[in-house]
Amino acid sequence: MNTKTPIYKEALTNPIFDYVSKAAENLKVDSYVIGGYVRDFLLQRNTKKDIDIVAVGSGIELALEVSKLLPNQPKVQVFKNYGTAMLRFDDMDIEFVGARKESYHFDSRKPVVEDGTLQDDQNRRDFTINALALSLNKANYGELLDPFNGVSDLNNKIIRTPLDPDITYSDDPLRMMRAVRFAAQLDFFIHEDSFESITRNHKRLDIISGERIVEELNKILLTTTPSKGFLLLYKTGLLDLILPELTALNQVEEIEGHTHKNNFYHTLEVVDNISQNTDDLWLRWAALLHDIGKAPTKRYTKRNGWTFHGHEFLGGKMVKKIFTRLHMPLNQKMKFVQKMVMMSSRPIVLAQKEVTDSAVRRLVFDAGENVEDLMTLCEADITTKNPNKFKKYHNNFKVVRQKIVEVEERDHVRNFQPPITGEEIMDIFGLKPCREIGSIKESIKEAILEGVIPNEYEAAYHFMLEKAKKMGLEIVNK
Repeated sequence: MNTKTPIYKEALTNPIFDYVSKAAENLKVDSYVIGGYVRDFLLQRNTKKDIDIVAVGSGIELALEVSKLLPNQPKVQVFKNYGTAMLRFDDMDIEFVGARKESYHFDSRKPVVEDGTLQDDQNRRDFTINALALSLNKANYGELLDPFNGVSDLNNKIIRTPLDPDITYSDDPLRMMRAVRFAAQLDFFIHEDSFESITRNHKRLDIISGERIVEELNKILLTTTPSKGFLLLYKTGLLDLILPELTALNQVEEIEGHTHKNNFYHTLEVVDNISQNTDDLWLRWAALLHDIGKAPTKRYTKRNGWTFHGHEFLGGKMVKKIFTRLHMPLNQKMKFVQKMVMMSSRPIVLAQKEVTDSAVRRLVFDAGENVEDLMTLCEADITTKNPNKFKKYHNNFKVVRQKIVEVEERDHVRNFQPPITGEEIMDIFGLKPCREIGSIKESIKEAILEGVIPNEYEAAYHFMLEKAKKMGLEIVNK
């Protein structure tokens, strides 16, 4: 039986609820708003852009009836295979579904669906805090139906499944990721029984597509403190299935009394640091993956101790493999993450020594329009607990940032375009496409980056003539 709790009519001030209530009355079905909208109202979080409506009957018919009543009669998207429908109202997605009960086959998260009661529908929900429903029926409008003490779990900040967690997580293993995500988003705790069940069932995640896993990973990455979510993923065994390259960093070795820092916990600290300064999802991905090349490049020698030579280059190559495995987009976003990982140590090296104009020019040339993102990543990468070192690094980064401004204003090497094109070189020396043209262009670029000549046409032209003369080329057209 549903436990009746107070009336929350103040949660139903949006006019859409009156329309749904009237449409449901016309169809002689009961209707409820359920799930995230109710949860976030009780938490006083104004974050959701969608509303879930459940009808004890046909959700599709209810959506069509609501559309008829609305002034602009919005188009209804119908998903017959799922028994759901959706329409847009007031910049929100309103989704309608008929109350149902579900059963699952072991090798699939796609349920066998039957019509059911409201209680059946609440039983199938992932967590008690998402099973809360508000009545839209005339007789008890605004009444909260809370069969699993979800309000108590909200107050105590607990993520708990309505039914046996082994059944809930085995039926739909994506719910394990969602448990971690909600714990990270809401700063809640996963109930002990639920946590142990996720740990037991974590390998069931294998039946979930990479796209759905990444959708949850992205939401975890976009939380205020992503480390909370990633630590939960790690402790339950889920992270080792998703990103073994990351968990491999949690292996600290000692040889002859020499150890290296734990790069796994360092990485989580970097992600938290960068999250204080940017909401850019892909820059946060770069922070998460910036050290993944360290596990396979780790070496120990008596002379140098522990080294990770070339970890940035290898890490950049590993990024594409990870994106491919998780079915993430192999587009400019991936290339951006690769670029950030490959360049992640460059500003740090600069910050350790005197900053020369030529080094800054090369940094700006290589980073291009992403130089600010790179600096943000590298500043987040400073996790030393030595206050003097921390202050020194950040002061040096200020110097690097100022140098970037000065060099860019003077030399314009960001998104560098050579002052003299290959076509001009061919015309001046009467050449067809050949290696000599590339050699001249490269020499001009290097001279500009090293500060031998300014990034100006006249200087580049005279430098080109000297270079061509040494190569035995003669001017055909001045």
